Amino acid sequence: MLIVDSQVHVWGADTPQRPWPKRAEPQRPIPLGHEGLLREMNEAGVDRVVIVPPSWEGDRNDLAISAHLAHPGRFATMGRLDPQDPESRGRIARWREQPGMLGLRFTFHIPQLVTLITEGHMDWVWGEAEAAGVPIYVLVPHPLVHLVDAVAARYPRLKLVMDHLGLNSRHRDAEAFAEFDKLLAIAKRPNVAAKVSALPCYSTDQYPYKSLHPYIRQAYDAFGPERLFWGTDLSRSTIPYRQHVTMFTEEIPWLTASDKAWIMGRGVCEWLGWKI
Repeated sequence: MLIVDSQVHVWGADTPQRPWPKRAEPQRPIPLGHEGLLREMNEAGVDRVVIVPPSWEGDRNDLAISAHLAHPGRFATMGRLDPQDPESRGRIARWREQPGMLGLRFTFHIPQLVTLITEGHMDWVWGEAEAAGVPIYVLVPHPLVHLVDAVAARYPRLKLVMDHLGLNSRHRDAEAFAEFDKLLAIAKRPNVAAKVSALPCYSTDQYPYKSLHPYIRQAYDAFGPERLFWGTDLSRSTIPYRQHVTMFTEEIPWLTASDKAWIMGRGVCEWLGWKI
């Protein structure tokens, strides 16, 4: 079975030659590079990773592209772009011509970034991405899911993926899922998928996180296995990489072999156009 992690960050140090914009703190004090990530993948039995450049580095994709060039069969990228930069206009049409670039990723989870979607700065992006066939990852908290729903309705050929089931990193357990119905409702849009990623980060339970299984079932019933993508957001993980894998492949008895094949890798590759 192909195992593909739908989200892992890699990043470099904050230096004068490559400064960060100081809008968020990194998830680890020591940067995670692609060679270190590759070692962890091999130990955990993970075949591929979709690299998501982190917000704290700004809107740059250089390290992710370098990872793909070094190991093209193992890494691809959902890259960053600044929608407020005039030079970004027109770039989406040729976005996937960059080495290993599958699509775009935007985050609307902190005050500095929420205004991108609430004040219309993203309006030009959606149409250009749909026209170019560029899928988009979006990190949107549950109270803002209705904004993405409106985008999905207006641009039905635009493939969207809801990161981390729309969960808020400040909340755990029942509090984290208090407005989960808002995420489930967007499953009615056939052009929207969701990532069952980083879920242990939203729980005070212990492996195999049985308290999370009912929520996974709700997501499964809403999206189906073809639109539900496993992932870890490894750099903030509280458990070993391998346990992220076995939580789904061994600990959820109602998942069939076909379900696991879709959720653990086939689904995200087909959705993003990463050839298997």
